[in-house]
Amino acid sequence: MTAYHVTDELSLWWLGQPDRPVLVGTLRLIRANSGVSLQYSPDWLRKGFPLSEDLPLTSDEKFPVVRQTAVGAVDDARPDRWGERVIRFIDKPPRLSLLEYLYFTGDERFGALGVSTTAKAYVPQSSGPLPRLADVEEIRALVRKVEANEPVPQSKRRLIAPGTTLGGAGPKALIEMDGRQWLVKFAELGETTDAPLIEHACMTLAAEAHIRVAKTLPVPLKRGHAVAVLRFDREASGGRIRRMHGQSAFVALRAEGSEMGYPELAQLLRRRGPVEGGVAKAHMRELFRRMVFNILMDNTDDHEKNHVLLMNDAQHLLLAPAFDVLPTAQALGYQQMRVGTTANDSTVTNALSEASLFGLSSAEAMAEAVKVAAVCARWKRHFAHVGVSDRDLEHLSRFIDREFLAAQRAELTKPASLKPRGRKTARGPSA
Repeated sequence: MTAYHVTDELSLWWLGQPDRPVLVGTLRLIRANSGVSLQYSPDWLRKGFPLSEDLPLTSDEKFPVVRQTAVGAVDDARPDRWGERVIRFIDKPPRLSLLEYLYFTGDERFGALGVSTTAKAYVPQSSGPLPRLADVEEIRALVRKVEANEPVPQSKRRLIAPGTTLGGAGPKALIEMDGRQWLVKFAELGETTDAPLIEHACMTLAAEAHIRVAKTLPVPLKRGHAVAVLRFDREASGGRIRRMHGQSAFVALRAEGSEMGYPELAQLLRRRGPVEGGVAKAHMRELFRRMVFNILMDNTDDHEKNHVLLMNDAQHLLLAPAFDVLPTAQALGYQQMRVGTTANDSTVTNALSEASLFGLSSAEAMAEAVKVAAVCARWKRHFAHVGVSDRDLEHLSRFIDREFLAAQRAELTKPASLKPRGRKTARGPSA
């Protein structure tokens, strides 16, 4: 592995077909705002495509508009907070600018972009072959060392990936199972619940609400569980692994100058999604279901980096499978993204208020909300079937079954003959 030397320029590569890397352009450290810019290469200007809408195919250097960020879609190629921690602790770069974080994230970062020290060939930071499922218990022990700032043996460092996801501070690692890449997530130090198993339970419950979710597998450990999440930005094609270019909702909505909201994301899907076969319309409808599910399951960590759009060959944007879906158990009463006319309030009334922006009539939106509520109403039975402990069920019930959410579920699932005309579900946050 080539030693890294401090530089203010690195090269960005396109890895849609990993065996045929294509140079995208030059990344530069912008000292004035601690950010990273991009200038497309002449070849990419002729044959490439805009990585995001704020990165048009022009020869000028593109600068970030927010401090300590990379420009446009490049920002999604950086490590998550856990990845930054691993880079600081394991790799110990000679400098800790955003440019170094982009480089040391390595070859298995999210999406189809790669960072190299040279424009002549794609030469990424590499950590060697991926660990296997049998290594998970050992990986957790190493994760605990990182959390405790204890030294990790050089021979074991390859077991901890710098981070491959968008957002999040939780400990994780990348493994290979049956030729596919899985992200393994561990409970954080001091966590009082079996959060990984709860995440698996909530993701599989969301699937019952006709929400496409990333496939998850619970991984039993000596104490508690980890959860393995199948990567959705990698696709098997003709015996090869294809890397999918993606953008977080944060990058995509910022690029078009929109507010960070579910209705805005739905409109982006309407504009940029595939029209053929009704795909865009179906994804808009599914986004509405995700929003209602998050509200009723007290998932208030639904920020804009927890929603991803994947780009197909026609440069259409598709709603990626849902991930990081689990009860936050904080009783906040508001979501991280705008829901409707009463801003971020965690009410189904608020979700229904701008149904037309999801391509739904009022009746269609209500029908979708009723279906989701019926699934959420049986959350405890589903979680218990998956193996969530009575202790954790009791803890979660204090949040998911509190009056504020229980009343909304009950109103939606009440037989139509018992629903007074004009009565609405709860309005405004309440703990």
